[in-house]
Amino acid sequence: MTILYLHGLESKLSPQKKLILEQYGTIIAPDLDYRENPNMVETLYNEYKTQNIDIIIGSSMGGFTGFYLSKLMQTKTLLFNPALPYRTSILQNIPAIEKEHGQLLQIVIGNQDDIIKASDNIAFIMKSPPLNANFRLHLISELGHGIPLNIFKNEVNLFFNNPS
Repeated sequence: MTILYLHGLESKLSPQKKLILEQYGTIIAPDLDYRENPNMVETLYNEYKTQNIDIIIGSSMGGFTGFYLSKLMQTKTLLFNPALPYRTSILQNIPAIEKEHGQLLQIVIGNQDDIIKASDNIAFIMKSPPLNANFRLHLISELGHGIPLNIFKNEVNLFFNNPS
């Protein structure tokens, strides 16, 4: 299994989280510069569309990118605090996408997130819910923007061990 991990705006995949993901497959974790590339979704699609990407996992800005990339690639997707409602601070163009998610989509939102407000994310999702996907929304009351290792591990385990 191949997992494409998309980090957030000012972050990278930590070695501890990579170890957790490596239990489930091969990890591809490109170094992304969202500020310099306003076409990141299209860039990643063109780079990985011919590879067998089974899962996309993204956090924050990587969650935003993963949300749209997973529609293009029709892959199972796990997103942590995706920056879905915010497009003004970091310009990102979204290519034309004709399909909704056709695979499992699990979104984890922290109710204590002071970067990406839970209420804004939920409102965004409710405006156009991914009705064609097996959709899971996990709202974690004590979770802020950063994803502690224990929550990351629990959500990854839920995602991989309950595929339907």
